[in-house]
Amino acid sequence: MPSKVPFIKFSNNVEYPLLGLGTWKSKPNEVYQAVKDAIDIGYRHFDCAHVYQNEKEVGAALSEKINAGDVKREELFVTSKLWNTFHKRELVVPALKQTLENLKLDYIDLYLIHWPFGLKEGDELFPKDGEGKFLYSDSSYIETWKGMEDCVKLGLAKSIGLSNFNSKQIKAVLEIAEIKPVNNQVECHPYLNQSKLIKFCQENDIVVTAYSPLGSPDRPMAKSDDPVLMEDSKLKALAEKYNKTPAQILIKYQLQRNVIVIPKSVTKSRIASNFEVFDFDISPEDMDILNSLSKPNGRMVCVAHYGDHPDYPFVEEF
Repeated sequence: MPSKVPFIKFSNNVEYPLLGLGTWKSKPNEVYQAVKDAIDIGYRHFDCAHVYQNEKEVGAALSEKINAGDVKREELFVTSKLWNTFHKRELVVPALKQTLENLKLDYIDLYLIHWPFGLKEGDELFPKDGEGKFLYSDSSYIETWKGMEDCVKLGLAKSIGLSNFNSKQIKAVLEIAEIKPVNNQVECHPYLNQSKLIKFCQENDIVVTAYSPLGSPDRPMAKSDDPVLMEDSKLKALAEKYNKTPAQILIKYQLQRNVIVIPKSVTKSRIASNFEVFDFDISPEDMDILNSLSKPNGRMVCVAHYGDHPDYPFVEEF
């Protein structure tokens, strides 16, 4: 691991690199090359998920680089996420085994519950009835957490955590957890700076990971009148001041908050550029400017179509 990528320590004493490569929306044929390029550039942390439907290609790239001697398995930090249709306790371990088979790995470094709400079990990733209404599971994320703990006890996962959980949901897991969650991965960028949730997580020894740190400009649910973070005039002014790209400013913003950050790209030049963030620091005054960009409508990934689910997370302040 190039020494310039700092690590953060989880509550279970496992160390994790603060910068990783995200793979959400990366097409299978492109992600294979992107992962190999990223390893060559110096990335050792890769963020995956069953629902991204590209874990086989990620796995092919990882195993190729390991077999070539370019990197050792123990130098890699791979995260994956349990999809919503596997929330019943007895489905969690088999779901992780499928992910490990796809990734060609014996264990996962960090396994997260992707969302707090469960969808109807079965082969469909997004199960619906005949009228197009989403079908929900009668499981609860408390039951799911017990399945996550099973993964650790079987040696299939080194660490376990959450994703898209609000503070009340995290509290509910902490109350029953035998093995505590070490991480909560949430959308986070200056338009949705998550300062209250980050503070809550840090008070409970939970490290936060920021997904969509660049504002997810290529998200499928984008609307033409949505604010575009990367074109924000204050952000652009800071990029100019530091002689960096807006993306590099946004990545550094998270690193300086001790938040893990996983920008996604499949373009080699961008993957490399996103890694060039260790040769400057943003001043406290400029961090304040970035924090001040927070907007009431700053959330880009709201999955509002699940809004009627009792475990839909975005009903709380944080």
